[in-house]
Amino acid sequence: MTVPNLADRDLRQREIVPPDRLAACRATVVGVGAIGRQVALQLAAMGVPWLQLIDPDIVEPVNLACQGYLQDDLSRTKVSATADLCQQINHGLEVHELSERFRRSQDVGNAVFCCVDAIDTRRLIWQAAQDRVEFWADGRMSAEVLRVLTACDAASRRHYPTTLFAAGQAYTGACTAKSTIFCANIAAGLMIAQFAKLLRRLPVDADLQLNLLAGELTVAHIR
Repeated sequence: MTVPNLADRDLRQREIVPPDRLAACRATVVGVGAIGRQVALQLAAMGVPWLQLIDPDIVEPVNLACQGYLQDDLSRTKVSATADLCQQINHGLEVHELSERFRRSQDVGNAVFCCVDAIDTRRLIWQAAQDRVEFWADGRMSAEVLRVLTACDAASRRHYPTTLFAAGQAYTGACTAKSTIFCANIAAGLMIAQFAKLLRRLPVDADLQLNLLAGELTVAHIR
């Protein structure tokens, strides 16, 4: 039986995702729900060497359809279930699981993917991590509408705090019309796409909004 050459696992993406720059990345995903779980799986497949997962929740039946967890994951912590699948995707991945809420003193990697539900939690994480990270991506979703915000240079770092509105201004929809796995996958893909642009030293899109139902994509030009 021919032994597969795992050195070729990234062969078809090397000009898009530079291996040497990826090897220097330590990625933290805060919140492994609908978007965060997909971000973690894509990072694992891409080949990030170090991954930290932070989330205090356990897998419940309501998480299966919209977050892609397996029925066998029920009652497990989300970080444990996600970490196991990430390591199945890439055996060489170093994964760190924190089944707890994010703390201001929390150590993070040099790339943070913020995938939490509450705007106040986003603000807390940003205030704690903004000066310690090279790349920041925030994925937001409501049903079939998503927004991806990226901060990695002076202009985008100025813009991001302006998107942290008061919690009382957040849109509240019906509990049966909040989340879809297809929208989460697209949001995660857009976040990873911005990360890949940074690795290639290309300009990133600081603020993307996509309405899948209306078929409308809006890209804000930040200066």
